[in-house]
Amino acid sequence: MSLESLKNVVSVDVEDYFHAEVWAQVVQRSDWDQCACRVEANTQRLLELFAAQMVHATFFVVGWVAERFPALIREIEAAGHELACHSYWHRLIYQLSPKDFREDTQRAKQVIEQITGVPIYGYRAPTYSIVAGSLWALEILVELGFTYDSSIFPIHHDRYGIPWAPRKPFRIQTPAGPLMEYPLTTFRIGNHSLPVGGGGYLRLLPQWYTRFGIRRARQEGLPIVAYVHPWEIDPSQPRLPGKLTSRLRHYTNLSKTYDRLNDMLRQGAFTSFRESGLAEMAEDVDLYAYQQHQN
Repeated sequence: MSLESLKNVVSVDVEDYFHAEVWAQVVQRSDWDQCACRVEANTQRLLELFAAQMVHATFFVVGWVAERFPALIREIEAAGHELACHSYWHRLIYQLSPKDFREDTQRAKQVIEQITGVPIYGYRAPTYSIVAGSLWALEILVELGFTYDSSIFPIHHDRYGIPWAPRKPFRIQTPAGPLMEYPLTTFRIGNHSLPVGGGGYLRLLPQWYTRFGIRRARQEGLPIVAYVHPWEIDPSQPRLPGKLTSRLRHYTNLSKTYDRLNDMLRQGAFTSFRESGLAEMAEDVDLYAYQQHQN
């Protein structure tokens, strides 16, 4: 696939503000139903933006959200967007057993599919928590009927990342069969891979950094795999108590994310994973053998 024909992907991790990992010790899952939900209105605002930009996106939906807002899930599908899975309880995979991961993922997949009657094939782990120690989850995804994943971030981070993973789309050979992997976008400065194009990186870092990083990634022949959370365009959301670092990470620049996302979309050719054609550029990778080689 030529550089000129590369399409970029924009995705939405459909979760509410209290689902974010920084609040995992502040808001217990048993208390979620008592929280003021804002995910529906925020997601609808993103739908309006995508419609104005004539962009289709991939929506990775938390099963808990789908169960409570089925009309929103049908609205996403009716607008031509792709539905995908973002777990049921939004728990870090490397803190789960394989049995718990399978049950959580299967429950979420079934909930989303039953709402629209449309099969879903894509998965994204909460907080990108498919790391070197949780690669076992990929085999389970194949067994549950997923054909692609977008959970691997090839960077160093305190909560996630596989810094030695390939940086462009690749096909993983698991014991259960193949799985397409769409890693999140990075660009290189020297020997370092830096993240760009989504979430906190779009919101917290200056706009010149995003534009520079996207340009560098494209020069390397990499597609942009961007993402956003609905709560990131909501500066009026309730303020939760917590550590200063958590509050800074979560609340900084909420008023700027919408405009920055809009600006990024204008840089061209964003669509869903389903419509991107990025699988055409993928090569087969034995990620397990690759891990052993890197270690």
